[in-house]
Amino acid sequence: MSSVFRASTRLHSAARLPAARALSTTAGLRAAEKSYFPNEPTAPSVSGTIPGPKNQAAATELDEVFDVRSLNMLTDYNQSVGNYIADLDGNKLLDVYAQIASIPVGYNNPHLQKVAASPEMACALINRPALGNFPSSDWAHILKTGALRAAPKGLDQVFTAMAGSDANETAYKAAFIYYRQLQRGGPEVEFTEEELLSTMNNQSPGSPQLSILSFKSAFHGRLFGSLSTTRSKAIHKLDIPAFDWPQASFPQLKYPLEDHVQENAAEEQRCLAEVERLIKEFHNPVAAVMVEPIQSEGGDNHASPAFFQGLRDITKRTKVLFIVDEVQTGVGATGKFWAHDHWNLSSPPDMVTFSKKAQTAGYYFGNPALRPNKPYRQFNTWMGDPARALVYRGIIEEIERLGLVENTRITGDYLYGGLTRLSEKYPEHFQNLRGKNQGTFIAWDTPKRDQFIAKAKSFGVNIGGSGPSAIRLRPMLVFQKHHADILLEKIEQIVQNL
Repeated sequence: MSSVFRASTRLHSAARLPAARALSTTAGLRAAEKSYFPNEPTAPSVSGTIPGPKNQAAATELDEVFDVRSLNMLTDYNQSVGNYIADLDGNKLLDVYAQIASIPVGYNNPHLQKVAASPEMACALINRPALGNFPSSDWAHILKTGALRAAPKGLDQVFTAMAGSDANETAYKAAFIYYRQLQRGGPEVEFTEEELLSTMNNQSPGSPQLSILSFKSAFHGRLFGSLSTTRSKAIHKLDIPAFDWPQASFPQLKYPLEDHVQENAAEEQRCLAEVERLIKEFHNPVAAVMVEPIQSEGGDNHASPAFFQGLRDITKRTKVLFIVDEVQTGVGATGKFWAHDHWNLSSPPDMVTFSKKAQTAGYYFGNPALRPNKPYRQFNTWMGDPARALVYRGIIEEIERLGLVENTRITGDYLYGGLTRLSEKYPEHFQNLRGKNQGTFIAWDTPKRDQFIAKAKSFGVNIGGSGPSAIRLRPMLVFQKHHADILLEKIEQIVQNL
């Protein structure tokens, strides 16, 4: 496990790339380094408008059978490589959005191609097991050498799932079951006849009025429970019945942080006091607090380690579970394998959910009592997917082999420095720059955010936004300094053309 987190001293310094002038805000040439993907383009290439005629025709065809209103771009995955995503018209864009922060180690990664071609993968794909009833004989080995190899400190068990929403939904179920087991007096206490009858009518006490506390601007998914804790965009929630669950304020920090130390500390204390009040006073008892290390869909909202330490202390004191949603922040993007490792908590979270860059999903936990007291209480046909678990194992192996968490930390610091220089040159376009010391998990606000994103493709960059006005960077873990130089150059060109 330690090898996943260990700082790599093997950053690739043997230059083979042609010299090119760095962003105008820096002096000298781009740092020379060896690319993880020798066959990837040395720069983006765009011809004509985007989308081009082939992409437009393919989108029209797809629209006949599939809703394309959320389409970003139709992709030629055979031509995509490393940090570059290709479309059907031959354009190759530097991808710093990574689909939706979900591609970890580059397009057509050679090691993952070997994993995909293995007999182990073929068996998992054509004999997909119903894991709760018929797990394969090597399922324990797959988990121990894969998902659990990267488990957060103190959490040595895993429940596998299908997607981030599913991971959060099942974590909530685990929290509710645990809460009621404690109320009954332990897992060995049998259910009452009243509980068994009332739950069939969706009534208490069998179906109790419990809740999960989440935060304003949070995003935790789109299933019924996870959607009830999502507070980022109304369009996600409209027309869907929701549970009566509480939301607390998430700190709204002022930037630059060093100029607002006292104000930000007071803001975090205000939010912590609100959390504790809601836990104690909300009419539906709170079984767990759910929080993202960085509110990603809600606008890339950050808080200090002290805030999260306060949350952990409050949940301990009030005896509710502490769940950390690492669906978007996990697997190395912040310069640590898990973002909550930045916090130096007094004790680990009770559960940590994951998906996206893991290419699978689920939640980690350590307390055996979080396993329900009877079978079939936390269950579905698939309960995850061994094929995806094998891919996650391959991702972990690649992260270890190349030292990609450390690469992300170093590249992130380099990129943040370049963005700082841009913010000084174009302050109206770079407001509230944030993500310092958080790897490449960087964002800033701009009044012309939507125009920026729309124009970026014509400059050869696939980039995303979050919240009402933020540009968010979500490069892959194989994003290096020479990619950062290209990105900084392109960002300046985009700003100059707004």
